[in-house]
Amino acid sequence: MLSSAHNLILRQSVDNMFHTGGKARYVSHPRRRRRALEEYEKYSPDRMAHDLFVKGYVDIGILQSTYLKEFYFNGFNTIEQNSVMKRAHPDRFILNGRWDARDGESGLEELRRMKGEWDIKGVKLYTAEWIGNSKGYKLSDPDAYTYMEECAKLGITNLHVHKGPTVYPLNRDAFDVHDVDDAATHFPELTFIIEHIGLPRLEDFCWIATQESNVLGGLSVAMPFMHPRPRYFAEIMANLLFWVGPDKILFGSDYALWEPKWLIEKFWALELPDDLKAEYGVDLTKETKRKILGLNAARLYGIDPAEHLNKISKDTLAQQAEKMYAVS
Repeated sequence: MLSSAHNLILRQSVDNMFHTGGKARYVSHPRRRRRALEEYEKYSPDRMAHDLFVKGYVDIGILQSTYLKEFYFNGFNTIEQNSVMKRAHPDRFILNGRWDARDGESGLEELRRMKGEWDIKGVKLYTAEWIGNSKGYKLSDPDAYTYMEECAKLGITNLHVHKGPTVYPLNRDAFDVHDVDDAATHFPELTFIIEHIGLPRLEDFCWIATQESNVLGGLSVAMPFMHPRPRYFAEIMANLLFWVGPDKILFGSDYALWEPKWLIEKFWALELPDDLKAEYGVDLTKETKRKILGLNAARLYGIDPAEHLNKISKDTLAQQAEKMYAVS
């Protein structure tokens, strides 16, 4: 199973989060956007590329490697598994690694190997991952500081930290956002992208991100609330724009839990209710949407949007997308 990424749309977006996941979240799709469960549970590399780059408006995806070997013998989506997509479409994917603070020196060696082989610029951190009797770690742990020091040395500057809803049987406490604050203060040269914006701890996340200029928010898992809870999602966006600002918010689809096509379409059409605009003094403008959908992530990864769009404009996926959306 291939998985875990953010989507960048350089005209509008970059997708920052691809994941596989459970049935409960799958039902939050609009009914006409759902596919058969067996298709969701197992899909091919070609299907993934089509869903993202042909049908889904995405220009670049960020593959976030997540191991979870206590539950998946071969790993949930390791860097080796994700590299299948990177090799097949090198200009379409950013490949990120991972580390776990409990892995000691062998984990540091693996981090160096990933940097040497793939020149990774980011990692996915899953602080609630189980290893043996340990049910998680904190970014404030001394061992985590050792890894962050190594990231700074290696130029791995983007730390995508899973801080969102609990996935059974993992522990809610291990997803808490409070450990981000001290780490971000201690390592100003690193950027901490808090995936799933800390939900259901949005207020805690906002207060930390307001104080720490290097703490950003990733919208995966929050985005699908546009369908069942549009008012709730509008309130999320109003809070993020007020506290965090439009330059520190990143779109993510969490493919294959959700496909980017309908998320992007709904987000591009979204207008904040007038009462929220008045209360928070913010607006979700087209310029802000472009930043969220891709320009912010492009900045983090040193991508020149115009240059990269020109680079991919004639590849097979772009040609297929142009044909699909051609106006007759």
